[in-house]
Amino acid sequence: MISEYNETDISVIKDIYAGQKTHYRDVGKTKASERIRKLKKFQKVILQFRKELREAMWKDYHKPAAEVDLTEIYPVLSEIRFAIKHLKTWMKPEQVGNPVTMIGSSSWIHYEPKGMCLIIAPWNYPMQLLFAPLVSAIAAGNTVILKPSEFNSHTVEVMKRIITETFDEKEIAMVEGGVEVATALLDMKFSHIFFTGAPGIGKIVMAAASKHLSSVTLELGGKSPTIIDETANISKVISRITWAKFVNAGQICIAPDYAIVHESKKEEFVQSMINQIKKHYGENAIESPDFLRIINTKHFLRLKSYIDNSVQQGAKVIYGGAMNEAENYIEPTLVDEVPIDSDLMKYEVFGPIFPIITYKNKEEVVDLINSKEKPLALYIYSQNKKNIKYFVENTSAGGTCINMSAVHVGNPHLPFGGVNNSGIGKSRGHYGFIEFTNERSMFKQKWPSAIEFMTPPYSSFKQKLIDWTLKYF
Repeated sequence: MISEYNETDISVIKDIYAGQKTHYRDVGKTKASERIRKLKKFQKVILQFRKELREAMWKDYHKPAAEVDLTEIYPVLSEIRFAIKHLKTWMKPEQVGNPVTMIGSSSWIHYEPKGMCLIIAPWNYPMQLLFAPLVSAIAAGNTVILKPSEFNSHTVEVMKRIITETFDEKEIAMVEGGVEVATALLDMKFSHIFFTGAPGIGKIVMAAASKHLSSVTLELGGKSPTIIDETANISKVISRITWAKFVNAGQICIAPDYAIVHESKKEEFVQSMINQIKKHYGENAIESPDFLRIINTKHFLRLKSYIDNSVQQGAKVIYGGAMNEAENYIEPTLVDEVPIDSDLMKYEVFGPIFPIITYKNKEEVVDLINSKEKPLALYIYSQNKKNIKYFVENTSAGGTCINMSAVHVGNPHLPFGGVNNSGIGKSRGHYGFIEFTNERSMFKQKWPSAIEFMTPPYSSFKQKLIDWTLKYF
């Protein structure tokens, strides 16, 4: 399914880096109109390669054309259009107020690019997670080196053609490879590093960035819970939960990782989800053109081991469980009575396996969620305002959807990102622009400054001025 990936020679990467180093200040001085022209060309070229992108992702992991359009191409085009619409406003200096003690001065924020940036993306959404932050970096006026995952060889080949056709290498360039290339890049001094991937690798990226005091954005993941309380309208929301869990075969950082279902809704929830899975993918999902495969054998075996470990500890597979290693296929699978200390509940699933936990009171829900690292997302299905408020106020998450799952990432007016173990920094829309921008404080003194009346040598009169300032200002 996956061909051998190319690996950019380290000497070539160093040449690209050197070229961008001599050019990044010129890129940083570009006006909004120039950046908008680049974004419009980017948009045009992406659309020209729509057919090739669809074909490549099918080869890489059986991704249906409709999902390529909806979850890869559209999010990037949406980011581009939003940036084009708002960029002139984002780039304008922002006047801010002054305290009375600074009378006779003016203050403002000047938005300047951070400089040379590195974007490292994972394999699960190879285009969206590489190109969406690239849009923000371009809008902010940076040069960028892109490093996609080595697992999507067909898709990477098409993406590289898009980048080569759209941009000058001194501004935007893509390099390919595995650990050796990533390590070489992380040894270089970048102004900002944007990484999407697992928390464990995020720690390595952050440690490497610390050597140069580079700022970072870490889009990570974790175990995002889905709460179904006693008031949830299962029949109305089950399609939303099923879609969010099994789209991309569950290989999505904001996928519902496990369900916490009130005991009164358990039977209805399970049967409704089984029916919905069959509605989406048929009686045998391996035959469905709409159900993806696991990206490679390594991750297939990882997921298989999670199920095996949990079953050995007493969990029950109540739907699915069929596998085909030759195709890296795992059927949509529901697992009940999952021990809290089993692998399915210790590690992020990142696959089409849905552990189900039953609860009696809402305190149990909060205790379970708070016993783990803060998740990237939290989903609450309820019609009870008090319950919703309780779950929100007593937990922490990067983002939360109420009676919906996953779609918050698609709203460019919202910041997207995690908290602590699930991520550092925010992205998308204006928040992405700010992430790649230095908010430079600007201050200008016009009249004599009040501070001039309080400089040494200190007299009794000056002390009275200081006392007065402390008391009233």
